[in-house]
Parts: sequence; structure tokens; C-alpha cells
Amino acid sequence: MPDGHVTGLEHAPAVLEQARATAAARGVENIRFAVGDVHALDFPDDTFCVTHAHQVLQHVGDPVQALREMRRVTKPGGIVAVRDSDYATMTWYPEVEGMDGWLDLYRRVARANGGEPDAGRRLHAWARQAGFPPESITASASTWCYRTPEERVWWSELWADRTVASSYARLAVDGGHATTEELSRIAAAWREWGAQEDGWFAMLHGEVLCRV
Repeated sequence: MPDGHVTGLEHAPAVLEQARATAAARGVENIRFAVGDVHALDFPDDTFCVTHAHQVLQHVGDPVQALREMRRVTKPGGIVAVRDSDYATMTWYPEVEGMDGWLDLYRRVARANGGEPDAGRRLHAWARQAGFPPESITASASTWCYRTPEERVWWSELWADRTVASSYARLAVDGGHATTEELSRIAAAWREWGAQEDGWFAMLHGEVLCRV
């Protein structure tokens, strides 16, 4: 809507600074940003027409409470919309040594940090536990697929960098899940896969639209 307004919420202030810069560069003015916690949103009841979380609930400690909060701040007749990936469904070709190890490691680190990497399949159940009547929940699924040279480069470099230089990498090492040498080998596996002419990667996402 041209007269609509968007509020972007993020737990990490540094990410919001990047978002503000992107919005300014694109001339987007009907948006504001706030630091916050999805478990305890600092907004009054019935604030938003649509409350949306994309790839968020897989990372939080209490996704049901997060959905309760999203429901609380959504106006009657509004929509709570959520999408999360399901790491167990991720698949790729060709097989590259180290890629299976990456998936196993990521799921272990995510769960040790209080998240649920296979969130996609659980969203509809979490929504019901959060108080949405079953008839108000529309559950669906979608996929992402990386196949072109440009897509493979972007996806493989993203994960290669994340594996060795991110909060995930620190959690993996500090939690005793992997050594820096093991992370470097996994990053190399990602780049090897990305260089494959026949490279293909796909994943499934769970989705829910919940009418308030």
C-alpha cells in the first residue's frame, strides 16, 4: 500500500544500521526500525495489520511465545505470517566431501544455542499452541533452488564465509562442536560445491498464515 507504514524489528543493532542505510539508499521513507525481542514486543495490543517473521522462529528459544506476541500486536482481522526453513530437507548435487558434515554440524550448533533448525514442519503446530484456532491457520510450503552459476556462487560463498567468520562459527568452536580447522574444511567444501557446473541445491520452507 502506498500509504502504508512498515516497522522493522531486529535483535542486533548493527543489522538495523545496515537496514537503515539500505532504505535510505533506495529512497524508502515509510519505514522505521527498532531493536527488540520477539518474545516480548514493545508495542501495544492491536498495533499492526500484518505481523511477519521470515526465517526467525528457527533461532528463538520459545517460538510459541513469539507467536503469542505476534498475535497480540496484530489487529483483529489482521494476519500473522511466518516462514521458516527446514534444514533436514536440504539436499544438493553433486555429493562433495564435507557437505554432509556441514549439515550435521549446523543442526547440532543451532539446537545447542536453543534454536530448532527444522522449524518449518513445526510452524502450524506452534501456531495452534500459541492460541490460534485451527480454522484460522493456513499452512503451506515453498522451496528455494540454487542452480545457475550466479546463484551457486552467492549461496556457496555465503555459507563458506558464515562457517568461518560469524557468530555461528564462534558458537561451533566455543561449544566444542568443531575446531577452526574443521570449519575451514567445511568452508572449502562449500566453495568446491559452488564451483561444480552441475551444482544444484534445494530446500523446503514451512509457512503459516494465521488470521487474528
